[in-house]
Amino acid sequence: MVAGERARDEVISRLKFAVSLLEEKMATDLVPGSGADIVYALKGARDPLQVAGVQGRIVCIGDRVHATGDIAFGVSGEVAGIVLTVMRFDPSLRSAANIRCSPEVLSLMEEMFLEICSFDRAKEPPGIKTMDWGVASCCREGVPEVIYDRGMAGKEPMVRLLGEEPVELANKIIMLSARIVHD
Repeated sequence: MVAGERARDEVISRLKFAVSLLEEKMATDLVPGSGADIVYALKGARDPLQVAGVQGRIVCIGDRVHATGDIAFGVSGEVAGIVLTVMRFDPSLRSAANIRCSPEVLSLMEEMFLEICSFDRAKEPPGIKTMDWGVASCCREGVPEVIYDRGMAGKEPMVRLLGEEPVELANKIIMLSARIVHD
């Protein structure tokens, strides 16, 4: 096996394990209406084809969280773009995930002492992709653990978690899930 194939296999393996953890323990309250995603990039990735994600998304089926497809390279658009932008600021941060944004989620993340930054979609300059601009604007002074926005017309509010690898992010999502109060 060539070194490149070994690296790709390792990325897929780590991401599959992270997704299995999320399917087992992630609170459905954290899954956005558009679905959640988690990605893991190859070292030095510069292109979405070098980022593995969940084919489709992670969705709620009944009271369970479920990945709708396999783990593969080149299948995640927006979240892959987020991790590629983050890697320009810190190449060791090769994983990203998105979850639902709510006042409760933001408060719980503050209680967990996560470093949080936000951006306002309404202030996006013309001609630049929202995520490129929003993520970059939060990374100028160092990359936070969490980047969120409150959405706007036609755009769902979203939280993005950033880290070195997907199991780390899955564990943060599981810790957050355990803190969610169900009525």
